[in-house]
Amino acid sequence: MPTLSDMSRPIIRVEDLGKEFVIGGPAEPYSTIRESIVRTVRKPFDMIRGNGSEKRKFWALKDVNFEVFPGEVLGIIGRNGAGKSTLLKVLSRITEPTKGRVELYGRVGSLLEVGTGFHPELTGRENIYLNGAILGMRRDEITKKFDAIVDFAEIEEFLDTPVKRYSSGMYTRLAFAVAANLEPEILIVDEVLAVGDAAFQKKCLGKMEEVASAGRTVLFVSHNMGAVSKLCSEVMLLQNGKVRGRGEPSEIVGQYLREGSSSEFISDAGPVRFASLRQIGQRLILKLRYQMEKEIDLPCLGFVVSDAAGNPLFGTNPKIDKVPRLSTPRSEGEMEIEISDPGLVDGTYYASLWFGDGETDHFVEKDCLTVEVLDMVPNQHGRPHLNGFVYPKCEWNLNV
Repeated sequence: MPTLSDMSRPIIRVEDLGKEFVIGGPAEPYSTIRESIVRTVRKPFDMIRGNGSEKRKFWALKDVNFEVFPGEVLGIIGRNGAGKSTLLKVLSRITEPTKGRVELYGRVGSLLEVGTGFHPELTGRENIYLNGAILGMRRDEITKKFDAIVDFAEIEEFLDTPVKRYSSGMYTRLAFAVAANLEPEILIVDEVLAVGDAAFQKKCLGKMEEVASAGRTVLFVSHNMGAVSKLCSEVMLLQNGKVRGRGEPSEIVGQYLREGSSSEFISDAGPVRFASLRQIGQRLILKLRYQMEKEIDLPCLGFVVSDAAGNPLFGTNPKIDKVPRLSTPRSEGEMEIEISDPGLVDGTYYASLWFGDGETDHFVEKDCLTVEVLDMVPNQHGRPHLNGFVYPKCEWNLNV
């Protein structure tokens, strides 16, 4: 347990942090001897092939500054590509920063991508001891925590099986159990929790609350705004590799959702020239212009909403909804669909669209819209928080 003097100073300090990647350039300098030899042999040929070519530089993080104190639970949110995962990799000492300084005062337990931190050829039991040793723990310390780790992960019968044979869900269970129960001073958790089932996600969130209440620090990256709002004491918003804002969860999550409430993309693929997708409160609105070589009397626009794991929840198109055909076939036009209340519970969802003439799909855009559903105030829509993905509209008739 940290002392009062420990609580008064930051446990994480980040100053002018930057991470630059070269697109098309060399990979991170962590490799085997064999890979180093191959790279050395290839270098003269790469130089010959590379003459006249330009490599584009990209700053995944730039001028990032922040501090975190012991016992804080800091949520880190932002769109895909904002720099969240890169920041966690730098803090976990997996990726080396290009510039700036990171100070960490304590042992760090990280749960990033599935596969990070475990040796695939070792068993679950062996990986528990390996991770404890990496954290600097003695064998007897790890043994004291061993039963708690196994109980939490719920994979006792597979404990002596090499983890390369684990499913992604089993892997995640063990990885989180190890990271959380070996009592690091700093626990770093990425969106990897989305791999587990709903019951295990709830169990993990409860464990993170327990870790924070014990005075340890948690950094939590998630697209689930409901979980971020409930768990975190503060939230930091990243955008294009920079800190856009930090403060109370309701304030920063609200800013994030407002800025992401409307998105547009241009496409020159096939017949589709422009598409506009908007999310306004509980409403989902999709608007699309098309231009085809042939005339059609019922352009077919498909709109499918899936959960974070990629499971489709519902979809619609003009044929299913029995939209009247055009009075005169046309080769161009505009379509709009509005779903006033899809009934989704709190969480993150993805919308995909496809467009065709009813026989051929001319354009497909998968996961082109991220849909964040969040009840900032419990029951503000007059609906209880239920398990599952949707709020069903029910009519009860009781005769008692």
